[in-house]
Amino acid sequence: MADATFERSRLATVFGGSGFVGRHIVRALVRRGWRVRVAVRRPDLAFFLQPIGGVGQIEAVQANLRYPASIAAALSGAEMAVNASGVKAESGAQTYRAVHVDGALSLARAAKAAGVETFALVSGLGADAKSTFPYIASKGLGEEATRAEFPEATILRPSVVFGPEDEFFNHFAALARFLPVIPLFAGGRTRLQPVYAGDVARAVAAALAGEAKPGTTWELGGPQVMTLREVAETTLRTIERRRMLVGLSNASSYFIASTTSFAGRVTLGRFPKLLTTNRDQIDLLAVDNVVSEAAEREGRVLGGLGIAPQAVDAIIPSYLVRFRKTGQYEVQRSV
Repeated sequence: MADATFERSRLATVFGGSGFVGRHIVRALVRRGWRVRVAVRRPDLAFFLQPIGGVGQIEAVQANLRYPASIAAALSGAEMAVNASGVKAESGAQTYRAVHVDGALSLARAAKAAGVETFALVSGLGADAKSTFPYIASKGLGEEATRAEFPEATILRPSVVFGPEDEFFNHFAALARFLPVIPLFAGGRTRLQPVYAGDVARAVAAALAGEAKPGTTWELGGPQVMTLREVAETTLRTIERRRMLVGLSNASSYFIASTTSFAGRVTLGRFPKLLTTNRDQIDLLAVDNVVSEAAEREGRVLGGLGIAPQAVDAIIPSYLVRFRKTGQYEVQRSV
């Protein structure tokens, strides 16, 4: 039986709540004492979230952005909603258009019809409907669709997100475990502003609580701007390994992406995911991914929501330690 305290608390529905960022959002909402309905395609894969909250505080329900009826059911009775759904690579019916654009449109429309009070969309820095890169364009089109259906929605654009389950720092650490040389796509010169997943989640919670002006777009970045080469160097320093870093041209980067993606398909997914790169990830590294001067000037950043962003060095050692030569038992040595 659900705890009576939670039965009376506010209800937020999080679409994509079992994903990398979504699970942190669920945790942030739970900490505010709200009930959380996690809307995902496979509820059985979201049961791991249950221990985060109290009895009856978290509920996993089935929902698919391609089926409006399931969206409406997941939003029934909710006062707040979050669209944290996304795909990093297209597969079958899960295309960028279906999830980032059509799905965002359907969800925003359903949220408005359901009388949801506050709505947030987790997008990404650099989202641009006019981009020639499919992934980036889909994110921009998704923002436009959301605004058209739910003008008061808060849009949050994080830079590269890091945390225990990320595919960023973990990716470089995995490469260092298996390869003597680490390739740096786009020459390793792209500037990024890695932001901690927990900070992104806190920003979403603040937006749902009405702490962000309705209809605004926020750009979320960490306290450090780093080049891709600096990211790799930081990873190697953290896992106490030495590897050669080689900057690749775009052509070479795309070749590696095609090769690893092909390996993933022919092995039916058995090729290590952390070693796989696709063309869209290369596209993302073609342009800088940092908070704009306008957002900084206008306070549409983490600090404007009262959030002091966590530094990379303060977080990644806690989860990259497993990549050291003998894990957490590693002693100082040359490798």
